[in-house]
Amino acid sequence: MATGVDGFEDPPAEVLAEAAAAFGLLASSARLHIVWALAQGESDVTGLAERVGGALPAVSQHLTKLKLAGLVRSRREGRRMVYFVDDSDVVTVVRLMVGQLTARADVVSAPVRALRGTGG
Repeated sequence: MATGVDGFEDPPAEVLAEAAAAFGLLASSARLHIVWALAQGESDVTGLAERVGGALPAVSQHLTKLKLAGLVRSRREGRRMVYFVDDSDVVTVVRLMVGQLTARADVVSAPVRALRGTGG
């Protein structure tokens, strides 16, 4: 392993490949929205489809991919499956990224809102 800036060692290739695969799955806005929703609390596929505005079969397919990657887990409650994110690191990364981008969008749109408020 090579040592990078500030004394941090470069991770092994296998770790980078696993991270790239996880980020690849989260590169879909639909899957990212599903993980974001599940980071706020568990849900069944019907609730998720309503929340993210997706068709039930599509949301189900996204959940299957996220489960296979280990980003989402599920448990049975009677006749329904309940999905959740069981990895606090995944929740942290998603919340951090979406939160930062939301804050940036708010800063960029603030001057426009101010102009509209003044009638300009």
